[in-house]
Amino acid sequence: TAFPGKTVLFLVCSTLAHPVFSGFFKRYDSDKWPKPPCQMYRPLDPCHETSCPNITAYVCATNGRTYQNECFFCIARWEFGPQIKFERHGKCS
Repeated sequence: TAFPGKTVLFLVCSTLAHPVFSGFFKRYDSDKWPKPPCQMYRPLDPCHETSCPNITAYVCATNGRTYQNECFFCIARWEFGPQIKFERHGKCS
């Protein structure tokens, strides 16, 4: 045989490792994430108060405020009007 077994195994593993592990180190562009789906957080009963999950995934709005997550952003839009618009995911600068 031209290649010993260990060499073939090394070549196969190194070829497969690149596509598998390259996704771990890839930086994701938050500008390509979708806008918050505010209808999802709207309560079915208008008398029912919406409770947002205690998850930190910051959302920046055009009013310059950073909201803890998209649920809090959507509630602010309902309370203060549609002039508050989504700017981007992440903290406002």
